[in-house]
Amino acid sequence: MFEQAFKNIDDVLWKEAGCTTELDYTEQTSWLLFLKYLDGLEQDRADEAALDGKKYSYILDKPYRWESWAAPKGKDGKLDHNKAQTGDDLRDFVNQKLFPYLHGFTQKATGPNTIEYKIGQIFGEIKNKIQSGYNLREIIDHIDELRFRSQTEKHELSHLYEAKIKNMGNAGRNGGEYYTPRPLIRAIVQVVQPKIGERIYDGAVGSAGFLCESFDYLRQSNPKRTTTQDRILQERTFYGKEKKSLAYVIAIMNMILHGIEAPNIIHTNTLTENLADIQDKDRYEIVMANPPFGGKERKEVQQNFPIRTGETAFLFLQHFVKILKAGGRGGVVIKNTFLSNTDNASFSLRKLLLESCNLHTVLDCPGGTFQGAGVKTVVLFFEKGAPTLRLGSGQTRKVWFYQLDPGRNLGKTNPLNDADLAEFVKLQKTLADSPKSWSVDAKSIDRTTFDLSVKNPNGGEEITHRSPEAIMDEIAALDAESAEVLGNIRALL
Repeated sequence: MFEQAFKNIDDVLWKEAGCTTELDYTEQTSWLLFLKYLDGLEQDRADEAALDGKKYSYILDKPYRWESWAAPKGKDGKLDHNKAQTGDDLRDFVNQKLFPYLHGFTQKATGPNTIEYKIGQIFGEIKNKIQSGYNLREIIDHIDELRFRSQTEKHELSHLYEAKIKNMGNAGRNGGEYYTPRPLIRAIVQVVQPKIGERIYDGAVGSAGFLCESFDYLRQSNPKRTTTQDRILQERTFYGKEKKSLAYVIAIMNMILHGIEAPNIIHTNTLTENLADIQDKDRYEIVMANPPFGGKERKEVQQNFPIRTGETAFLFLQHFVKILKAGGRGGVVIKNTFLSNTDNASFSLRKLLLESCNLHTVLDCPGGTFQGAGVKTVVLFFEKGAPTLRLGSGQTRKVWFYQLDPGRNLGKTNPLNDADLAEFVKLQKTLADSPKSWSVDAKSIDRTTFDLSVKNPNGGEEITHRSPEAIMDEIAALDAESAEVLGNIRALL
């Protein structure tokens, strides 16, 4: 229904000098989609108020509503070309009047979870990059074809938008920061098994994949929901924080398209929150996330954590453990070197997961799971409390490992799919042994290192990490070989 409109929008953006990457395409489509959605939301609320004999108080003043500046219609319901701005007039209105007006909503909003606050934050963070007012008019006309009214329409739009996010993720390193493969997210959600009434949190929300997939899971697993349960899903279930402005905009738009009208996403650097300040009222029953790794945080940010480290992912892991309620459940993606690194932060975090939590499952993902990222990852599943290394009721606690092997090389044209993870999800329910899975007795884990390296006892290859000395020796040997080849070529000249 709407696929052609999305293609047409991309075709125009491809011609636009101000937009050069998939990230730009997604960003510019997002703010226009948001305003079109907001127009539909206001129309619906005005209609509902009229049915109740009440007067609706619009969020936006009339000159700044979609129907006024973007798509003024005549009596025949078609675009009124006499009123519709284009060219420099349209571009100047958007840049000099519309964006400043919308950014002002941050000050007007009563709180961060209101739609007014979201409007202010979005339009304070992004800029209109469409420099040609004629291109902008063409894109607006395509956006105006889209409808958000029915569930069918929203469902199709959410799929098209997800495809756009995926393309952005495949476009390179920066885009990949915001995209976690949806089959992996769905598998994590199925293992964690959220329930209606539990609050789900992602402090590195990116494009909100974990929250959107959790919403879909909860709706599908609860087909006979009450009105109260639907309100709980809308208002008091999904929570996220995001530092980067583009990801913040995409997360909000993605959740809206999935059917969550006023997403509880806050634009902030999660890691600036001091762990000592987190109280019980701030905690959540479930954390699912793929925090950024490889980043470096400043010293003043590190002061907020008991385990000091510059590695962003390790700070997030501490945050997630702290913000979980007692008995809460987590599923967190992290670099696989975390399992065996000997640095103090890795050691201390493994000790925390094994002594203060029940680390019950480790999913070892193959290379190529994440497009544009040259690192291998694992997913840690744990419960807060019920520590693995303290035995209770005569029960021996274990850590269950699963080595994911799809039987092919993963890549952009051959990505991870749901079928690849079906066996993992099935076996995890009983923590069953198989050629790809095994359990390690908690008592056998070395207390001096808490090493959790993936060593498949069923014939799988042991993952070994070469020493820095060996890597440097190989580089030196390759350099010497290159020098010799260049010398031979020079002698021929």
